[in-house]
Amino acid sequence: MFESLQHLITGFTIAATVQNLLYCLIGCIVGTLIGVLPGLGPIAGIALLIPATFGLNPTSAIIMLAGIYYGAMYGGSTTSILLNVPGETASVITCIDGYQMAQKGRAGPALATCAIGSFIAGTIGIFGLVFLAPPLAEAALAFGPPEYFSLMVFGFIVLSNVTGTSLVKSLMMAIVGLIIGTIGLDPVTGDARFTFGSIYLLGGIEFVAVAIGLFGIGEVLINIEKPLEMLEQRALVPRFRELYPTFQDFKKSIKPILRGTGIGFGVGLVPGPAPVIATYSSYMIERKISKHPEEFGKGAIEGVAGPESANNSACQAAFIPLFVLGIPFAPPTAILLGALLIHGVSPGPMLIGDHPELFWGVIASMYIGNFILLILNLPFVPLFANILRIPKKVLLPLVILFCITGMYTVNNSVFDIWMMLLFGAMGFLMRKWAYEGAPLLLALVLGPKLEVAFRQSLMISHGDFGVFVNRPISMAFLLATVIFLIFPAIRFLFKKSKKGGS
Repeated sequence: MFESLQHLITGFTIAATVQNLLYCLIGCIVGTLIGVLPGLGPIAGIALLIPATFGLNPTSAIIMLAGIYYGAMYGGSTTSILLNVPGETASVITCIDGYQMAQKGRAGPALATCAIGSFIAGTIGIFGLVFLAPPLAEAALAFGPPEYFSLMVFGFIVLSNVTGTSLVKSLMMAIVGLIIGTIGLDPVTGDARFTFGSIYLLGGIEFVAVAIGLFGIGEVLINIEKPLEMLEQRALVPRFRELYPTFQDFKKSIKPILRGTGIGFGVGLVPGPAPVIATYSSYMIERKISKHPEEFGKGAIEGVAGPESANNSACQAAFIPLFVLGIPFAPPTAILLGALLIHGVSPGPMLIGDHPELFWGVIASMYIGNFILLILNLPFVPLFANILRIPKKVLLPLVILFCITGMYTVNNSVFDIWMMLLFGAMGFLMRKWAYEGAPLLLALVLGPKLEVAFRQSLMISHGDFGVFVNRPISMAFLLATVIFLIFPAIRFLFKKSKKGGS
């Protein structure tokens, strides 16, 4: 441990040079802007800016690209809270309570809590990265396709009930998401599935189109249905002293922040879209253990603090398998792997010994970057909150323009815009009939990965389904899934018998 601290101090001397501080600042600012703009996200942002790093040394280049990654995690919450439009995938869950807080005049505390929670989670995550990287990376290696499949099944069942009051409706939406996820090319054989001869569907349904449609366009359509007098009203805008969290808000948030940090760090070591899984897991746990679960979905600050902390912590943890094993477990780290190889650095067990200045410099820059993001975000809370002063009859058309522009920047495709509008209409109907969009989005993200893990498992076992129960970790997740499914029924029967006895 003492040796790790010495190396970390050396890393700070590397990261604190003027050049590296400048590139860390650039990465954080660009990442925040990318997170705010719906449709881009960290993957597109990192990929677009890799050519800009060709003239830099490897350490400066990765410091800037890493800043874009975790900066986008910060920025994605802004539009989720203010406009109910997720800036990137992991911000979907923030829409649920963050937007409700904004409608009640508490956009400032929501935004500030996101910044503070992300800073705390990022700080703890970085120290976890320093001290726990080797042993945790070895543990992550125990996850093969069967374990990953069982984990995803458990995640679907548990997280499908993350919002709403009906498990049946949530599972129905998850199934719809799974079906949509099968559209496109078969991941194993390459055959076209459910494309109906359209070349536009070969790449599948763009997740961003579904997310922006269900949440952004759906919210606009719901508001359009309201009387004109309501559209002329402004959302509640807090006074200056109400723009930041109170002591009571911080008291409510600190435990969710710490729990979210732990959840995010653990999930970040598992293959897959870690920030997405982490945010959903954190939200589900906070709602389950809350003394007032009925407040979730109506503006509970715990529903913002926990997921946003999990989001940032998962990003930090994702660097462990990338640096120590040379294996990217998430799409953004896969892009970073390509950037490392372009700069002549081979990540893996020898990285720390061969390129200590890069490893420790990047880790130290993450702490500096989190501090920069905190300084950048907190002073702008009043500015962001003032967006709510715009009357809805002016704001709603701007939201539509914002959504269309963001959607077009993803693939420069008009077809994606039409798909976004289609899912916007679907989101409108879902709200009318009390169906939640979050389980659908979760299934759409994880469904293709679930299918690949399932088929890889059967290839490994030569068609033997016993592979899922013969491996201890996989079996544990499947048992947990069964318990979660039967627990609501047991609880219902217990309450029924208790009422009958009384």
